[in-house]
Order: sequence, then structure tokens, then C-alpha cells
Amino acid sequence: MTGQDRGRQDGGGRRSGRVATALRRRWAAVRRSGEEGMSTAEYAVGTVAACAFAAVLYQVVTGGSVVAALGDLVQRALATLS
Repeated sequence: MTGQDRGRQDGGGRRSGRVATALRRRWAAVRRSGEEGMSTAEYAVGTVAACAFAAVLYQVVTGGSVVAALGDLVQRALATLS
């Protein structure tokens, strides 16, 4: 007889009872905790918003005026060092 068989004969009911009790306690704790974190729909909306922000930021940074301003800044910094 293996340990698994012994568990089924002796304490199988007790073990499943402990698991069920633990699951009930965990579920009750989750329900009491309120809404923490985001659901799948909220993750989707957050991801779309982050991508939109990244696209706008990319357009601003790669636009002509920002590139020219950064180029001037680098030129002035290099001129100061030399």
C-alpha cells in the first residue's frame, strides 16, 4: 500500500475537508478585501491608454522642433567642454 492509498483510506475525507475549508477562508478574505488591482477590461483600457501616450510622446520627440532643440543643447554642451 502506498502513501497515496493510505491517505485515501485513512484521511482522504479529512484532507478534502481541510482543502475546502482553506478555499472558503481564502474566498472570504478576497471578498472582504474589496477591489484591489485591475480586471481584464481595466488592463485593456490601461494598455491602450499607455500605447496612445507613447505614440504621442514619440511624435513629439521625433518632431523637427524637439530634434533641433536637442541638437542645439548637445552642441552647446560640447562647445562648453572644448
